[in-house]
Amino acid sequence: MTEDTDKLRRIVEAALFAAQEALSVAQLQRLFDDEAAPGRASLEGVLSKLQEEYADRGVRLVDTGGGYQFQTHPDTNPWVYRLHQSRPPRFSRAVLETLAIIAYRQPATRSEIEDIRGVTLSSGVLKTLTDRQWIQVVGRKDVPGRPSLYGTTKQFLSYFGLNSLDELPPLKEVEEADLASLAAHLDIAAGAESEAPEEGPGTSSPEAGDG
Repeated sequence: MTEDTDKLRRIVEAALFAAQEALSVAQLQRLFDDEAAPGRASLEGVLSKLQEEYADRGVRLVDTGGGYQFQTHPDTNPWVYRLHQSRPPRFSRAVLETLAIIAYRQPATRSEIEDIRGVTLSSGVLKTLTDRQWIQVVGRKDVPGRPSLYGTTKQFLSYFGLNSLDELPPLKEVEEADLASLAAHLDIAAGAESEAPEEGPGTSSPEAGDG
């Protein structure tokens, strides 16, 4: 490895450790002055080398969400979680099922989610997913009332270790699939302590336009 390549590797490694989100090759190039910016091939070579170096360590470099990010190795998670005084976030089945429907059916309206789940959707569920930055409003459906259309975000891809939605496990049509299985495909625990109240008939207070 040449001195210039070694310096580039150290810069990229430091930037990825300091970043709060996945960084794309283009974002890494913008760290440099225009005349000093490394080419895409050089950066991809450095990133590939870093992935090899960290493959068997406690952290690994993951290509996810359209960029690269250091993440703790899944095998270490039971011990890493003990660093936190509070328990890791746990979500109700309503939250997980709603997220699964949006991920596979998107863009989806509130009423479409309710039709699939068979119960009224509380505003708290959508707020939980929005606050986590896993879903966002991506448009309005061209029907009376123009209800909001929900889709997943780059943060959703990054959290679940996906580079694109094409990497979601293939499933039958959402309406035909078991919702518990849909949630399980997202690899997070269902039926645990809820961050938002479980909804039921009569508990919803829909906002205007959420349809």
